[in-house]
Amino acid sequence: MSNKFVITINRQYGSGGRKLGKLLSEKLGVKFYDRELIALASKESGYVESIFENVDERPSKSLLYSMVMNSYATKGWFYQQDDALSGERLFSIQADVIRNVAEESCIIVGRCANYILREHPGLITVFTHAPIEARIANLRNDNPGLSDKELENNIRRLDKQRKNYYSYYTGNDWTDVDNYHLSINTAATGIEGAAKLILELKNLMGE
Repeated sequence: MSNKFVITINRQYGSGGRKLGKLLSEKLGVKFYDRELIALASKESGYVESIFENVDERPSKSLLYSMVMNSYATKGWFYQQDDALSGERLFSIQADVIRNVAEESCIIVGRCANYILREHPGLITVFTHAPIEARIANLRNDNPGLSDKELENNIRRLDKQRKNYYSYYTGNDWTDVDNYHLSINTAATGIEGAAKLILELKNLMGE
């Protein structure tokens, strides 16, 4: 493995992927990127952050999205280009940002980073998952106004959204373990235990 490394984490909603990424960044002393990528993509492209937020980990070819983009193009908004704000264009911008930040060791959560960086010599790819009951429990404290059923509905909606996004831009199955070096049930390991497994794998791959 290269001296420089990148750990990418794809995650089921509520499985603790973001917390895991932040913990790893602290333990390893490297930068952490999740929604921070949106700010960087906005800065690099000149597009406002809200445009990236509207398509963040969402496949672009929905009817509503197409109608809105066509409306913008017809009215001459956003650089007078029919495809100026296509999902593919925004994905391409964000992919370039991911490649740029990966020039230094870092942790990246989501956004097909494992696929975008598949040729990176120091890449470690992780997928976090957990039973839905555990994910509901994980989300309950941060969402006190939602019932368990509402939390479950959010979990299923966001998982489907992430799965479709990944499939649309990579042609692969988001949950396929063949896409990852390590698939971790965080309900079994806890976040600390998951971090320990990843660090052990990093050491093994670095030998």
